[in-house]
Amino acid sequence: MKIYDIPGFPNPARIRIVLAEKGMDSQVEFVKVDLFAAEHKQPAFLARNPAGVVPVLELDDGTNIAECVAITEYLDNLDGNPVLTGKTPREKAIIHMMQKRADDQLIDAIGIYFHHATPGLGETLQAYKSPEWEHRKEWGERQLDKFKRGMTYFNEVLSKQAYIAGEQFSMADITAYCALLHAAFVGITVPKDLPALAAWQARLAERPSIRNRSGK
Repeated sequence: MKIYDIPGFPNPARIRIVLAEKGMDSQVEFVKVDLFAAEHKQPAFLARNPAGVVPVLELDDGTNIAECVAITEYLDNLDGNPVLTGKTPREKAIIHMMQKRADDQLIDAIGIYFHHATPGLGETLQAYKSPEWEHRKEWGERQLDKFKRGMTYFNEVLSKQAYIAGEQFSMADITAYCALLHAAFVGITVPKDLPALAAWQARLAERPSIRNRSGK
């Protein structure tokens, strides 16, 4: 299998953490995609993923799987022992519900802010954005407000349980954690008045799969 991504970025980090949790690092070849040069917007990459985003998992038979949730589902279920996406119908439903909220309120929101209200990844990628810069900046700022509301929501969740989807670490935790990594990159950290979220973040930072893989 191959993973097309770039180390140190939030969505690639999600899948690298999944691989570490599953002990599958040695089974994957990583192929670096140069986002700064807009390689992910060129025809060769778009043939793998028309959405033009990383990561993409290429199976040995040539099948390409994009989207972090889909890749996580595939990797987590390969050995018949899903530990990140749920085993029972109830576990699966709750994890996917909270995963969707983490996607929408955290990692997508901070990503939109980064790409549309800041210089993002630089001048080369500006050609692939809407020319209406002022509108994009305003939209990005609204998404930052959404991200901050999301942090408040997840602080409330984590004040009542150990992990985002209950008492078990799941892909929803990975998504939320990587969203906070992205936020920190642009100088946004967990406020002091959200102690449950801060404590959860500190605890996850010591998890081997995160400490060793998320930034590499």
